[in-house]
Amino acid sequence: MATFTKISESETPSISLNPSHKLSKINDNIYGGFTEHMGRCIYGGIYDPGNELSDENGFRKDVIEAFKELRVPVVRYPGGNFVATYHWLDGVGPKHKRPRRPELAWIGVESNEFGTDEFLKWCEVVGTEPYFALNFGTALAWVEYCNSSKDTYYANLRRENGREKPYNVKYWALGNEMWGPWQVGQMTKEDYAKQAYQWAKALKLLDPSIELILCGETGFSSWDTYVLKECIKFDLHGLGGSNTASLISMHSIHIYTASESHLPNTTAPRAAERAIEITAGLIDLARIENKVPPTVPRQTICFDEWNVWDPTRAPGEDGAEERYTLSDALAVSVWLNVFIRQSQHVGMANIAQSVNVISPLMTTKTGLVKQTTWWPLLLFSKYMRGHTLSVHVACGEYEGATEPAWIRGTIETPFLDASATIDDSGWVSLAVVNIHETSAFETRLEGMRAEDVVVYTVTGANVKVVNMDGQQEVGIHERNWDGKGTISFPKHSLTMLRWRRT
Repeated sequence: MATFTKISESETPSISLNPSHKLSKINDNIYGGFTEHMGRCIYGGIYDPGNELSDENGFRKDVIEAFKELRVPVVRYPGGNFVATYHWLDGVGPKHKRPRRPELAWIGVESNEFGTDEFLKWCEVVGTEPYFALNFGTALAWVEYCNSSKDTYYANLRRENGREKPYNVKYWALGNEMWGPWQVGQMTKEDYAKQAYQWAKALKLLDPSIELILCGETGFSSWDTYVLKECIKFDLHGLGGSNTASLISMHSIHIYTASESHLPNTTAPRAAERAIEITAGLIDLARIENKVPPTVPRQTICFDEWNVWDPTRAPGEDGAEERYTLSDALAVSVWLNVFIRQSQHVGMANIAQSVNVISPLMTTKTGLVKQTTWWPLLLFSKYMRGHTLSVHVACGEYEGATEPAWIRGTIETPFLDASATIDDSGWVSLAVVNIHETSAFETRLEGMRAEDVVVYTVTGANVKVVNMDGQQEVGIHERNWDGKGTISFPKHSLTMLRWRRT
């Protein structure tokens, strides 16, 4: 949470925080990833057999190390839109027997060389948790294959394929963007809510330990309102008589932001903040109207597709390989600030995607390119964990056009966008994004009592620079500060300050 006081640009900005004002626990899963059978994300991304950079499984070792560096806690798979016509059985068993299928989401051919067992083995190598999105065709069989220890058909098929013990996949999404006209399985909100609820009951009866994620839209649509009302219920039968469990654990929402203009680009993630707030209210409304008792844990939001993406600039059917600018890196920084500020409501967030496809990480035949957006993601994932701290910002505000236009009038757009955390070791981290393209801001920090502050800065020569032309224009600069006086937040920059609480 951050509060904001608008002042004139001629006044000295201030940021106030108190390390004892902890608000909510940050779920590490906000730093989740996403790998879809799309473009070069899987083939040529995480899986590249025959490349000298790959291991005996065909997994790119440099990509694995990058995931470990980010400490990615959970990765969504296999889509995305790809899920709509995917049959998981095509991707298990001997590879030479796996069928090649037409792929309708991105209009291609799927070899099925990489499937369930390969992905789950990759997760074990990386040290991350899998999150599967399913369609309603063979969902029960897939959960049985992955999670059952019984003497049943699909559990035995897993054993025949070389895996004796269950994988115990915890997170399962009930479809993907089922509201979209681009979906083969598009449904009305009424049809989806009915099917999702029935499948949720069946899946939880098969494996009560799994957590199910409802398919939402943007968080501020009639689809979200209706589906939450119909699916966030108290169902003793579906839960084996438990009054402390829930069929649905999270509600997913998707938003992408982008603008060719810098300030609309960097303020666009504020739409996601408002979406989270609205969705949280809709969850509460559903619980109240459906008389869900407080013994049932409150559902959270799974923001399982987010990023800067302009589909006209990087079309999905062409592989969606974006060239990210410094402006985009600052937009990603604001996105991450949003998740920290809204940690009370966000149970998971997954950047879309993790390799090559609208990604901070790009593979070549000989190595990796870390785009501009990699660097804020690295800083946040390393340091912005623990608890969210209350922050108050007083500064000037951008008052121009926004994308989407409805941001103006629904939420503020300050030039300094901030969040703060404190971890279990007492380290305080303050992240400040100065979105102003031409002005640095000398700023008072109120409540910071430290003489040894580590300062990390991400910036570049201008907001249009990229890291994709053989030269790293954007990275992390580290220095120390004695904590005295004001601190300058450079124009078009992310600054992170870290100090140990005394």
